Amino acid sequence: MKTSKASLVIKLIVCVAVLAVAVLIGFLAGVFSTDALKEIKFDFTALLKVVVMACSVIAVEALLSLLLSLPNPKNHRLRTLLSIISSLLKYVAFIVILCWGLTILGVNVSTIVASVGILALIVGFSAQSLISDVVTGAFMIFENQYNVGDIVEVDGFRGTVTNIGIRTTSITDPGDNVKIVNNSAMKNILNRSDKLSRSVSEIAIPYGTDLEKLENEIPGLMERIYAGRTNVFKAPPKYLGVQALADSSVVLKFVVNVDEKDIYSGARLLNRDLLLGFRSLGVECPFPQVDVHTDKN
Repeated sequence: MKTSKASLVIKLIVCVAVLAVAVLIGFLAGVFSTDALKEIKFDFTALLKVVVMACSVIAVEALLSLLLSLPNPKNHRLRTLLSIISSLLKYVAFIVILCWGLTILGVNVSTIVASVGILALIVGFSAQSLISDVVTGAFMIFENQYNVGDIVEVDGFRGTVTNIGIRTTSITDPGDNVKIVNNSAMKNILNRSDKLSRSVSEIAIPYGTDLEKLENEIPGLMERIYAGRTNVFKAPPKYLGVQALADSSVVLKFVVNVDEKDIYSGARLLNRDLLLGFRSLGVECPFPQVDVHTDKN
């Protein structure tokens, strides 16, 4: 989840400390007593009660968020639900503090809610994007379009979904760059975690190589490569044939099925194993050479 466990612990400790100090002051000043300081009940008493209430709600929210961050389930769907609940807790805490605080201060919240119909309409029009983000996010969760832990590509940005909130989705690329996208902008998503991906390798051989003999030896080479890479490769690599006839070499193409998270490392491993494998078969990969001709005259 986006919020670190350390920050949640600090948040919880601060709230509990403020709560303890406020309660102590309340008891020392008699705020929570029905017999003392009644003359300042409207000001100091109400204000102190609001502080105690707010710190209590925030502490409960921080504690619940901390508990939700402790498990690290492998199931992407469960991780998504935990992320959504953690995000929802912040909004619920804010609403509870606002309504409860107004009630403590003596404000009739129900009357305010009933009398702000026009204001609510104006705010509704101005908050269309917010409503769109929330509704779109809900539909994406219900339709299971992507989950926390999935590797997705959005507008050319490829990364792992690290957090799904009520309004936004956070995507982190391999360089730890985080892109935060409004849920309503999560369109044309390419979810690369749905199926296995393919790592591709192209390797060149000299024109003088006996291609038919080499192709007969390739299946055995593929099995040996797979036997040493079962932790990354999902099946033996496949030889697809001659990819190109280059200026000084014949280019052969190979592919192997891997998880999306291993697509780049899989290509690097396949390149290495093919190079060493071809050398073991007596086939050396060509490299550019320059012929220099001198005029003896």
